[in-house]
Amino acid sequence: MKIISISNQKGGVGKTTTAINLSYYLANLGRRVLVVDLDPQANATSGLGITEKPDMTIYDVLIDPELPIQEATIKTSYENLFIVPSTTDLVGADVELRERENWHLSLKNKLEGINDYNFVFIDTPPSLGILTVIALTAAKSVLIPVQCEYYALEGLGQLLRTLKRVKQAYNPDLKIEGFLLTMYDRRLNLSSQVEQEVRRFFPTKVYKSVIHRSVRIAESPSFGRPVGVYAPSSQGAKDYFQLAKEFLNGKESTG
Repeated sequence: MKIISISNQKGGVGKTTTAINLSYYLANLGRRVLVVDLDPQANATSGLGITEKPDMTIYDVLIDPELPIQEATIKTSYENLFIVPSTTDLVGADVELRERENWHLSLKNKLEGINDYNFVFIDTPPSLGILTVIALTAAKSVLIPVQCEYYALEGLGQLLRTLKRVKQAYNPDLKIEGFLLTMYDRRLNLSSQVEQEVRRFFPTKVYKSVIHRSVRIAESPSFGRPVGVYAPSSQGAKDYFQLAKEFLNGKESTG
């Protein structure tokens, strides 16, 4: 089982969109996938069609040391795809967990008890706070969406420093899974400039697949569906399907 945190402290770069759509396509390709919504905004939860308030959420799992994560796991409408949902209650976990010894292990300990999935994706908040540190401590690797805009690399520097600190303090085995270029607009020189820069700085770690700017990707969460269900023939759907195939090829060719 591979645990991957999808992280970037900048908001609006495509973290949740990637968690939803990469997970959907991997499940569609026959892999069992769990999404852990670790963002109090709960956009991955609503984006995968969970509209009613769940009986239990990731907040309950983190706060109650005795509660197994399976108790809060919900099957989505899509085969092979499951989610541990979130609500705004999760905001309180930041304060409550700080007082606890070994708070950084709150999620890692729960995930160690399961082996039912090929992949677990953790959708993190747009910050480098306690919830993101918990996610990075639990993960084997981190997938970093990078929006093709000014200051993209500047923001990456801060994230990479945080990854280094988490590695040193809590998770020495944490690796970078890959950088994913998002909101790419082929009409803009800026997009190609950002792509060139990111590929130059991280030559072996940037996915060939690029997620183009897409109205359909932006619309699909409001309908509670992955873009592959909402608009299967759109550019956004094709991009995420391509990413899923590239992701699997990298995982399964290297073991």
